[in-house]
Amino acid sequence: MPNLEADESELRYRLSEIVRRTPPLLRVLSVARRLCLPDWLVFSGAVYQPVLNHLTGRPLDYGIKDYDLAYFEASDLSYEAEDGVISRLKATFDQPLRSMVQVRNQARVHLWFEAKFGEPYTPLSCTAEALERFASATFAVGVRLESDDRLHIEAPFGLADLFALRLRPNPRRKTVHFARTSADVRRRWPEVVIENGPPVSR
Repeated sequence: MPNLEADESELRYRLSEIVRRTPPLLRVLSVARRLCLPDWLVFSGAVYQPVLNHLTGRPLDYGIKDYDLAYFEASDLSYEAEDGVISRLKATFDQPLRSMVQVRNQARVHLWFEAKFGEPYTPLSCTAEALERFASATFAVGVRLESDDRLHIEAPFGLADLFALRLRPNPRRKTVHFARTSADVRRRWPEVVIENGPPVSR
């Protein structure tokens, strides 16, 4: 069993090593870098699930349903502009990645989020800010492959929970989706411990 409360810098190194050993994820990162999308990150399950798999002895791409590729472009919030980016990016992939990569402009999420999920969602100022609104702090991790092959990591709540196989609600923003989402994770990774402590106000 890993040291569950290891130093954050050590956890970032371990995350980077796991990402680099996950070929489909590395392929998505490489393509996104080549397309030079503004303020982009790959985040959510595409990043935290390989860590769960590594820690529980499963294949690194086990359970991954999609690859969330986010970018931020506030100069044009039209659906048509976002759809153009989606089409351009998907054309660079073969199947199955073509169907698995989900591209979203984070600058326009507030335009459709409430209608789809039933929760208000104020406009974001950058892609990384979206991580602070995820249902669980454990899910809030994003990565970007830089031009020098360095892996940039965004993790506003740190990585300790993820490497401890621990799910807790977002401490900054209460959402209605934590129970459902964490139960789905627990079904695929029964080793995960779910803690339902009340979120604290900012």
